[in-house]
Amino acid sequence: MAGELQRGRPGSGRSRTGKAVALARLLHRDCTRLLELYKEKESFPSEHSTETDRILSLCVTSPDLSADERVWLLHSALQQCLGLLEYVIGREEELEGEGDEEYHSVRRTVRDRLGHLLNTTRVLLEKEEEVNIPTPNPDCNKDVEVDEGDGVFGMKLWIYRVLQELIHWSHSASEALHVFHSEREASEQERLGSENDGAEI
Repeated sequence: MAGELQRGRPGSGRSRTGKAVALARLLHRDCTRLLELYKEKESFPSEHSTETDRILSLCVTSPDLSADERVWLLHSALQQCLGLLEYVIGREEELEGEGDEEYHSVRRTVRDRLGHLLNTTRVLLEKEEEVNIPTPNPDCNKDVEVDEGDGVFGMKLWIYRVLQELIHWSHSASEALHVFHSEREASEQERLGSENDGAEI
């Protein structure tokens, strides 16, 4: 009974990881909605897609990453996504000022939720005793450039790509955090099982 209360208690490791997964999923949903609203606002066709290469990458050469290493790297990608989003917000305010109310509301939600997720994952991983923090390539993503193309329309296409990046990386984060959460739950169950076996002897 005491073990069950410990696992479900707010602030426990299990609770923190579960909340991080839920937050990432909410962020992905909001990012998807933001792109839909952007398409409507800018009259892009519903099937329109400009996605080619990623603007950002995970910046590692080894594919053999643990769950916590992958979460750390996605934290880095999301941090850069927040920087891109802040730039987008500034440029859109310059171009149009006040516009579609729902679009601006969802955009604020995405920015705030992204900041919250970054803080949550950082605190979560800093509390882990055996997290190996991977060292990304220092040259990777350092010179991400704004591709404004030809004038205002080029800028709008670049904003479209940034919103696609937000969808991609928030989805990747939700998947990585789910794996991280599942591994922590399995580890906790194994630990509790060992404690219970010892108590019965």
